[in-house]
Amino acid sequence: MLGLGAGAAAAAGLTGCGSLTPSEGSKHASGSKGGGKPGTTSHPARPLGDGSTSFTGKQPHQPKKPEPLEPGQIPPQFVIFSWDGAGEVGNGLFPRFLDLAKEHGASMTFFLSGLYLLPESKKRLYNPPNNPRGASDIGYLTDEHIKATLTNVRRAWLEGHEIGTHFNGHFCSGHGTVGNWTPAQWRSEIQQAKSFVKEWRTNTGWSDLPSLPFDYEKELVGGRTPCLLGQNNLLPTAKELGWRYDASSPGGRQVWPDKKLGIWDLPLQQIPFPGRSFEVLSMDYNMLANQSINSTQAPAYNYPAWRTQSTNAYISGFKRAYETNRAPFFVGNHFEHWNGGIYMDAVEAAFKHIAREKEKGADVRLVSFRQFVDWMDVQKPEVLAKLRTLDVGQRPAGGWKTFLQESSTASATPTGKAA
Repeated sequence: MLGLGAGAAAAAGLTGCGSLTPSEGSKHASGSKGGGKPGTTSHPARPLGDGSTSFTGKQPHQPKKPEPLEPGQIPPQFVIFSWDGAGEVGNGLFPRFLDLAKEHGASMTFFLSGLYLLPESKKRLYNPPNNPRGASDIGYLTDEHIKATLTNVRRAWLEGHEIGTHFNGHFCSGHGTVGNWTPAQWRSEIQQAKSFVKEWRTNTGWSDLPSLPFDYEKELVGGRTPCLLGQNNLLPTAKELGWRYDASSPGGRQVWPDKKLGIWDLPLQQIPFPGRSFEVLSMDYNMLANQSINSTQAPAYNYPAWRTQSTNAYISGFKRAYETNRAPFFVGNHFEHWNGGIYMDAVEAAFKHIAREKEKGADVRLVSFRQFVDWMDVQKPEVLAKLRTLDVGQRPAGGWKTFLQESSTASATPTGKAA
C-alpha cells in the first residue's frame, strides 16, 4: 500500500492503529527524561465511588478565561497534540512527552483506553458490542503497566492535560467493528470505559496507589474512535451525554471547524507530505502506512529519511496554517516505537519547532482539545462563520485587520456596541 494518500489510506482502513497491541512497542526507553514530580492541587481530595477517582477542585495549569476576538484581531494559532490509547507499557514514552510538554508550558489531550486500567484476569467484566465477552483487539496490560499508566494519567491531569477516551476494545474489522455499532451500543461502550476508570481500585484490589485526581464524569467531554470509524452513530449518544467535541472524523482539511449535531467536529487533517504529490493524515500511523506498507519494523536504513519526511510533514502543516488561514492544527499519535521510534522522534522535533515559534513571540497556543473548544465557545458566531470561509492555505483578502473588522462590526448596534 506504499504511496497511499490520506483518502486512499482511509479507504484501506489505515486511519488508526489497527490491531496492534501495546506490547508491540519496543521496551527501549532512550529519550525519556524520567517521570518528574507530579503537580499538586490546593483543594482537599474528596473520594468518589470506591476511591479510584476523587474530586480535588479546579484543574491546575489552565489558561486564563478565553475572550472573544476583538475587531481586526488576528486569531491565535492553536496546535493540539493528542495521544490514542495513552497507556504506559514500559517504553517510557508517556513520561517522555509529559516532560516535553512541561518544558514548554503546553497542554495535550490523552485519549485513554478504558481497558488499560482493567486487569486481564477481570476481562470478562468487559462486554463489547457485537463481540465475545472479554474480547479485545488491543492487548490487556500487565499489572506493572496498569500501575505505570495510572501514575502517568494522574500526573498528566495534575499538569494541566485533558483525559479523554479512546473507548475500549479497538475493534476495526469484521462484524464486530465499531463502524457497525448503533448509538445504544456506543452508550454501552462509553459507560464501560468510564467504569474501568472509575472502578480500577475495585477491579485490581490495589489499595496502595493514590486515586486519580478528577471526576471522570465531568472530565470526559470528548474522544476519538478506534481507526476513526463510527462517528455518525456515536454523535447522537455523545450529544445526549453532553460531550463538547469529537475527534473521530477522518480526512479533515486544514480549515476552521464546525459542529455536527451541536458537537465540535475536530478531525485529523490532511497535511503536505514532503516529496510526494498527495497529502497524509496528521497521525503517526498514517505516515507509517504510507512509508512502510503498514510494517512496523521496516529495514533500518530507511529510518533517517522517513524520520525527516515525517518531521517536515508536521512542520509543513503547522506552517501552512500559521501563515495563511490560522486554522487549528490537530496531530494524533500513539505511544509506540514503530520503525525504530522514528515517529516519536518526528513528533518531538515538530513539537519543539512549534514551541520555539511560540517562544519567539508568535501567538501559538499548544493546548488540549478541551481548552480549544473553550475558546471556540466564546467566539461570536459571525466571526467563526467568516473564518470558515477561508480555504486551506488561503490568506484573508486585505489582511486580518480588514477581514475580521467587517465580521465583528456586522452585528454591532448603531451605538457601536455588540448586539
